[in-house]
Amino acid sequence: MNTLEYIKSLQTRASAALQTRLENSPYSARLGDAMHYAVHNGGKRIRPVLAYASAEAVGGTLADADSCACAVEMIHAYSLVHDDLPAMDDDKLRRGQATCHIKFDEATAILAGDALQTLAFEILAHPEENRDPALSLEMIETLAQASGWHGMVGGQSLDIEGAGKHIKEDDLILMHRLKTGALINASVKLGAISTGLASKDMLDSLEKFAECIGLAFQIKDDILDVEGVTEVLGKQQGKDQTLNKPTYPSILGMEGARTRMQALFDEGTQALSIFGKDAEKLQGIASFIIERKH
Repeated sequence: MNTLEYIKSLQTRASAALQTRLENSPYSARLGDAMHYAVHNGGKRIRPVLAYASAEAVGGTLADADSCACAVEMIHAYSLVHDDLPAMDDDKLRRGQATCHIKFDEATAILAGDALQTLAFEILAHPEENRDPALSLEMIETLAQASGWHGMVGGQSLDIEGAGKHIKEDDLILMHRLKTGALINASVKLGAISTGLASKDMLDSLEKFAECIGLAFQIKDDILDVEGVTEVLGKQQGKDQTLNKPTYPSILGMEGARTRMQALFDEGTQALSIFGKDAEKLQGIASFIIERKH
């Protein structure tokens, strides 16, 4: 199985696992529809894919990582719903379709995001997963730190504050490590933790890999915002420039951004050397991340 086939198989598995865990709301059909729409309206499922591949890299199974794969994708989906709101980026297009607040309404979109966020933690805490309670607690803490004010939410705040300002590269790195990198990092760590097989050395290596690839992922997004095509991206091309947001191309130029992205890829994949051939799938996913067209 080549990398693209492997990724597609994991995307399919993640979508099925999400469908199983995302039951219809017993109280509000509209809320349930909005949650389903946010989660199932396309997307690359990169975070679940990384969680699955990380679990396999440390000797675990795909089944070990089902719950954390769903949890990180729900957190990601909720963040996109809220990012698209008029109070934030005011986007009308996401993954080639109407954003959640356009499809439904702003209040429903906010509630759908809130519900997805809390459901993510409910899934990790659920006793039916038959996981050691200590591992469940570690996973909950990992996801909470990555998605809250020490991670994704903190990065989004810095992104808003940085609009229209000239910032240094170090400030941009911090913003990206929090806004995008923290949840990617958590995806990789959670996949490994879910197996109960990961040693400290394994987790340290995976964290270094994820830190580099998470930043490379955001640099690629910055590049695509300049060079991409709206119909391929599934969202409005050039939106960062329209909002006057600081990006890697705006600070380093396009070639500088590409050079930095490649250096991060090299550093990240080198961190996986302790896994030998067991890291090949993660390395393939990293290549997909920096070579993608959307």
